[in-house]
Amino acid sequence: MDIIYFRDYCMAKPGVTEDTPFDEDTLCFKLGGKIFAITGIAQFEYINLKCDPERAMELREQYEGISPGYHMNKKHWNSVYIQRGVPDPLILELTDHSYELIYQSLPQKVKNSITT
Repeated sequence: MDIIYFRDYCMAKPGVTEDTPFDEDTLCFKLGGKIFAITGIAQFEYINLKCDPERAMELREQYEGISPGYHMNKKHWNSVYIQRGVPDPLILELTDHSYELIYQSLPQKVKNSITT
């Protein structure tokens, strides 16, 4: 997987926006103004994704390439490393999971404005 594929995958989801609020190399994908994925642009090494806390722990035990979220709340975020044995389909599934967690946390009015 490369940054272009990942970006296209995220941007194809309903209501998603992107920006670089921290610096020109840190790309954030948002839904309703809330981040669901963060990655580097120049060095696409890992993606920070929100995750259910129990599942986050299980994934960290199962995969060397999944660790507590770098610079994030380690209970709710994982860093998923692209080249450390995490299969691409799982990365995309975890991206979907992160998107869904953010979607579920949005106020109903915001949810209604997003066409899913």
